[in-house]
Amino acid sequence: MELWYTEEHSENARFSIRVNKQLYCAQTPYQRIDILEAEEVGRFLTLDGQIMLTEKDEFIYHEMMVHVPMATNPGVKSVLVIGGGDGGSVRELARYSGVEQIDLVEIDKMVVDACREYLPQTACKLDDPRVTLHFEEGLRFVRTKENAYDLILVDSTDSFGPGEGLFTKEFYGNCCKALTGDGILVIQHENPYYNQYVNSLRSANQHIADFFPVCKVYQAHIPTYPCEHLLFGFASKKYDPIADLNAAVWNSLGLQMRYYNTEIHTAGFALPNYVRELLAGDTDGEL
Repeated sequence: MELWYTEEHSENARFSIRVNKQLYCAQTPYQRIDILEAEEVGRFLTLDGQIMLTEKDEFIYHEMMVHVPMATNPGVKSVLVIGGGDGGSVRELARYSGVEQIDLVEIDKMVVDACREYLPQTACKLDDPRVTLHFEEGLRFVRTKENAYDLILVDSTDSFGPGEGLFTKEFYGNCCKALTGDGILVIQHENPYYNQYVNSLRSANQHIADFFPVCKVYQAHIPTYPCEHLLFGFASKKYDPIADLNAAVWNSLGLQMRYYNTEIHTAGFALPNYVRELLAGDTDGEL
């Protein structure tokens, strides 16, 4: 008998992977967690039926989430990661010896526990002495912080369910307050292809622009994400991710990446015209 995992990308589109076996399943107070194994993508994590990562391509997401801001300001010392209980963003941050503090805020401890056991590829740096785990709501945590972090990464789920509060104007205002004077904010910005995501990404981008003088969007192509196309929001009080990129300094660090490089860094901000129009509100939200 064949077993298939199927994710609904929209009411009219589905994505399927042939599954060898299910490794883990749990219903938590927040969401359903599944970890499965497949010939094509290795082990993969789903939350409420949505793929969060696969072993085969998670490096694309995590490298682009972390190294774009870190190459823009390699002097970052204190970092807040909201979400990211799989540990992939922490793993990439741990490559930098200059990073002194990493606070990971994850609402669901069971996500971290499951990834420690079944996805050690991503969770391998959660025990780094610079990392402190906080199991609470990210929106509530960041409210109490002021001038505390050089970088905030919002490594969240989609704009519904447990991650809904991380796409509000209040949240972005609190992130701005929690950042230092030259702080950077990077968020997972969803995809621009399926209509159900367009309004939330446009709204999030507009809310961020209300607080930050530098507000840009960049992209990466991730095969197992909806439409294989994911946007990231970049916001800063000081640093422009293109003008302030010092490729020579970052390359001198000698970090070995599988996806990110300083050429892709710059190219990632060159958006297709339809995406520019969606972000600017020049269309009705439908392709």
